[in-house]
Amino acid sequence: MARLQPSTPAAVAVLIPARRASTRLPEKLLLAEHGEPLIATAARQAAKAFGAAAVTVCADDDALVAAVRGTGVAARLTRIDHQSGTDRIAEVAATLTADIIVNVQGDEPEMEPEHIRLVAGLLARHPWAGMATLAVAGGEAEQRNPNNVKVVLAGGERALWFTRSPAPYDRDRGAPAALCHRHLGIYAYRREVLLGYARLPASRLEQLEKLEQLRALEAGIGIACAVVPSAVAGVDVRADYDAFLSRLAPTPSPRSLP
Repeated sequence: MARLQPSTPAAVAVLIPARRASTRLPEKLLLAEHGEPLIATAARQAAKAFGAAAVTVCADDDALVAAVRGTGVAARLTRIDHQSGTDRIAEVAATLTADIIVNVQGDEPEMEPEHIRLVAGLLARHPWAGMATLAVAGGEAEQRNPNNVKVVLAGGERALWFTRSPAPYDRDRGAPAALCHRHLGIYAYRREVLLGYARLPASRLEQLEKLEQLRALEAGIGIACAVVPSAVAGVDVRADYDAFLSRLAPTPSPRSLP
């Protein structure tokens, strides 16, 4: 897999939208049973891609700003009325000069730095793309789960469609294809595309599927998508956080035989 990057790290800004309210796991980004707030861990991890100076947490609450202090990553308070994380990072991106903006979720404490570099590099590799994202191979379980967003890919790392429904459909099999590509929630934008995208009204298909990326496709914005071998799930519910804690737990040393 190619590891192409923009020409200089200064051309990339990594923005982490952070909203304190969380329905499925209250105070999710402030959970600190692993030793620090989750948002701080996500910020430290994101900083491994292009350095701490490239990262800014875009928060809607002072508690989240305070939680990031000491990480070496900047945090800025944004408006509280944003309808999406994309709108939130666009507010901060408007004040920056970076050519490429990478959106990393605040509940992704184990995001691979290589994935951040890869998604930014897709825009350097594909001039036709205004946005870029990543996917991972999935099977029938992912096909059946509407919480796992599927992306249909064409050649040349081009995303054709995103949906919560099983996709693609295998007519000869009379059922959804056994294999699919599960979309990962990381995006890179050309700065001017992000600022323009945030001004677009929510599209009909976006509102039906509750998928922001469909607004971009309906507006004619090309989306590049690379497939990565694997990805660790983010933290959405308590079971996800418990799994994260278990991955952090040190592996006990085997006891010596008598």
